[in-house]
Amino acid sequence: MGPLRCLRIGCRLLPILACVPCFSADVCAPADIHGAYGFQLAGTTTISGKETPIATVGRLVFDGAGSISGTSSVNFNGLFLGNPTTGSYEAKDDCSITFSLQDTSGAFQDFNGSSASGGDRAEIRQSDPRTHVRGSMVRLPDSCTSSSFQGEYHFTITGRATPLASEGSKGSGDAKALAQADGYGNLLVTRGDAKTSGTYTVDSDCFVQLSFGLADGDSNTSIQLRGVLADGGKELLAVETDPEQVGSARFSR
Repeated sequence: MGPLRCLRIGCRLLPILACVPCFSADVCAPADIHGAYGFQLAGTTTISGKETPIATVGRLVFDGAGSISGTSSVNFNGLFLGNPTTGSYEAKDDCSITFSLQDTSGAFQDFNGSSASGGDRAEIRQSDPRTHVRGSMVRLPDSCTSSSFQGEYHFTITGRATPLASEGSKGSGDAKALAQADGYGNLLVTRGDAKTSGTYTVDSDCFVQLSFGLADGDSNTSIQLRGVLADGGKELLAVETDPEQVGSARFSR
């Protein structure tokens, strides 16, 4: 009677036990966070007393032993600044990551987030008080050339004029378009039925400068971007560098 009862109970439990792996937590190897990453963040901050738009792009190198070095470019309320940065980080086996950066002015910024298994990308947010800034970081190639940015990219761009804008908004607004990069520094941008042209340069550290027109009704808006080429050239994370404008853009193919 005892063995038969156990057999029946076991049969009832089997379907439940089979589902246990469905609820297992993500597991990461902390050592997977290493090497160069491009990052992009956008949002607002009230650190100056009123809500101010901000967008950041940069390149960070994680040394595998808790230290960071790199470069960060920030568009703060329409003022564009770039600084070397250093910092420290901690990655855990539950895929969480925290890091702190210090620029040459001595200011600190703190971040946390969650990485994907394998460490190729992470979703991050700034954790300092009075900031509402989120974004992502994606692993970079070892080096880049003009041909690294080549092919057809769908992109979205979100921008706004700042209170400093003297002639109203001349920026991008919110838009979706298609960009074709020829691998030699030339762009063809298609938005709806309209086509415009542009140029780009790619540095060996995978930073990219772009300048192109974006069709807006019967006129073209001039867009200037600084970005970083990630995921083997499949993604470009960028921010707008036009004066008195704050914007961010993401290209993907």
